Amino acid sequence: MTTGTTRSLDPGRFVVAVRPYDHPDSRRLVRALFDDQTERYGYADPFEADPVYYTPPHGLFLIGYLDGVPVACGGYRTFDEQARTVEVKKMYTVPGFRGLGLGERILTELERHAVRNGAQRSILETGVRNTAALALYTGIGYQPTERYVDGRDPAINRAFTKEFGRDRTEEFTC
Repeated sequence: MTTGTTRSLDPGRFVVAVRPYDHPDSRRLVRALFDDQTERYGYADPFEADPVYYTPPHGLFLIGYLDGVPVACGGYRTFDEQARTVEVKKMYTVPGFRGLGLGERILTELERHAVRNGAQRSILETGVRNTAALALYTGIGYQPTERYVDGRDPAINRAFTKEFGRDRTEEFTC
């Protein structure tokens, strides 16, 4: 499914790779996300995080490379082990490469991995001013939900959830 891709891209040019959260490419992109959010909203969640949160079996972190250049990232971490819920975090695409469907490719791979590892549900947050992210998430089946992080500004933050369910597992099998 494509959600509003405005330009086409030869699929072979974009490669998604698992990287540690503290890998230099990961750090560079997550720092760029932090700067983007700070500019957009005046604040952002810290970009530092314990890399173990994004390491299997707790989670995963992906970098998207276009012609060998790191241009997109995203990860998930376990949010609620008993409820088999993961939280998608740190989704970012370098501005000059937006509109190519790269974020959707990253998110799809994250979902595939999460489902293979037993996740039944995903949650995430984004800001009301990030219309591209809102379109991406709703376009691939995320539904608005109540805030799940205390202290978030309801005028800015939007929370979403997606149920994977048993019938979706085959869809995500490679």
